Amino acid sequence: MTARELDAAGIHDPALRAAYDRCRALNARHGRTYFLATRLLPVDRRAAVHALYGFARWADDIVDDLDSGATAEERARALLALEAELAAGLRGGAAEEPVIRSLAHTAGRYGIEHRHFTDFLASMRSDLTVRGYASYEELGRYMHGSAAVIGLQMLPVLGTVGPREEAAPHAAALGVAFQLTNFLRDVGEDLDRGRLYLPADLLAAHGVDRERLEWGRSTGARDGRIASVLRAAAAHNRGVYREALPGVAMLSPVSRPCIRTAFVLYSGILDAIEADGYAVLRRRAVVARRRRAAVALDGLVRALTARAFLGRTGTAGVRGAEARPGGSRQRDAARPVREEVA
Repeated sequence: MTARELDAAGIHDPALRAAYDRCRALNARHGRTYFLATRLLPVDRRAAVHALYGFARWADDIVDDLDSGATAEERARALLALEAELAAGLRGGAAEEPVIRSLAHTAGRYGIEHRHFTDFLASMRSDLTVRGYASYEELGRYMHGSAAVIGLQMLPVLGTVGPREEAAPHAAALGVAFQLTNFLRDVGEDLDRGRLYLPADLLAAHGVDRERLEWGRSTGARDGRIASVLRAAAAHNRGVYREALPGVAMLSPVSRPCIRTAFVLYSGILDAIEADGYAVLRRRAVVARRRRAAVALDGLVRALTARAFLGRTGTAGVRGAEARPGGSRQRDAARPVREEVA
């Protein structure tokens, strides 16, 4: 975390600054697309996003780190310890873990509902025992805690131009869309962990089962039925992106470039998967560096334009914990939503 970002966020306590630094390092190392998009936020909001990411990554590593050698029982105990420290931190108690310290500070500053964090940990616990899902409906209950709440946590930080409750369903949908993309990109790696996030009824509709996927993973052989499943999963994922799309224009103008960039890059992973012939069982699909750079540059231009506009008008135009009391409300000044993510 740069001193400028911490100063802008009003974070001056040395221990707290070090805690936020830890979260930023986790984001930079593990969340390349997420970290890139975060750089497009106003400087005073970046620390909070790093804290939210750092907590999610910390819990996810407890569950998924294959190199740790920890047993399921040890992972369960580690999650329980994390949950207990989180509860104490959110109550205002001292937290030893830097990630919890920064998360508790962010939650308090932005008024983020604590249930979003407990719902997240509940889904993390289920990953220790659940190996598959019967349907998208069943998977959706898991993703409420693992993905939808991430969008809801972010919303107070990003700010909205209207009532937050109107933007909330779209923010939740975007969290789900991002995770569905991760599931599709990482299906081979998840099989190595003993998990499968492609619903059983989707597999059956295309004449595929878990054993067929494991065969494809181990042999690297192409299979038209597997490609058909993955194509259908990508189509479902694109539908969730469409559900999330109207929410971009509901955000504070200075936050839209960040979310737009993440939207374009993450949905672009689906394009990369398609272009690679749905070979995700053999290798991870990635967005080309040239494309990433072009999207990031476009996002930077949009971010600077939005900041300059608000600087000239002198209006905050957002509803969130950081909006100025009594400030005038600016209506959506963005282009039509479909252009916003083109």
